[in-house]
Amino acid sequence: MFVSIIIPVLNEEQSINALLQQLQSYRLQGHEIIVVDGGSQDETIKVAKSLCDQLISSEAGRARQMNKGAELSKNEILWFLHADTIIPDESVESIQQALSENDWGRFDIHLSGTHFLFRIIEKMINIRSCVFSIATGDQGIFLKRSIFKTVNGYSNIPLMEDVELSKKLKKISRAVCLNNKLTTSSRRWEKNGILITVFLMWKLRFLYWLGMSAKRLSLQYK
Repeated sequence: MFVSIIIPVLNEEQSINALLQQLQSYRLQGHEIIVVDGGSQDETIKVAKSLCDQLISSEAGRARQMNKGAELSKNEILWFLHADTIIPDESVESIQQALSENDWGRFDIHLSGTHFLFRIIEKMINIRSCVFSIATGDQGIFLKRSIFKTVNGYSNIPLMEDVELSKKLKKISRAVCLNNKLTTSSRRWEKNGILITVFLMWKLRFLYWLGMSAKRLSLQYK
């Protein structure tokens, strides 16, 4: 089964090149790279243009962008990646093997920062995600196209679209937890403060669990 790799972007000129360069070997094997731009004002489009199979324009919003990429993709497996991700070796092969017997899954993550707190945070994220079958976008959610259609894709909400998708998917089956790690940027944590960011993330998740709308929560996520 071939994979369509879908990457939503918005002003990612500093990070998108590294990921796309990593993916070129898979592109040569027949897998598809789709970059969905939400209206970048920097050089993102120029950087990505020659390194993907489809460069699609969309209204801004990760959910909208990823749904549009999925709609225009051609392969049976969908893999959603953030632009600031570094993938591990044989990641596509791991996905193919996982989906030969399962419906969906995600990777463990490694945060790029060197502070010791990042090692604790990433371990907690990975354990929690596997126990509860709730994945974040940073974890590179992958699934069969048929399952994506069954749950009507990502909900069109400005935040928590990955959590909401996971909730729909785990009603069908549990996530496959791949232990090989995606490296994701810790730039947000480093910019805003590690503990402050941890508190904000838990606060947003708790309020979402209590029923606060994603639109209201997005106002607190800056």
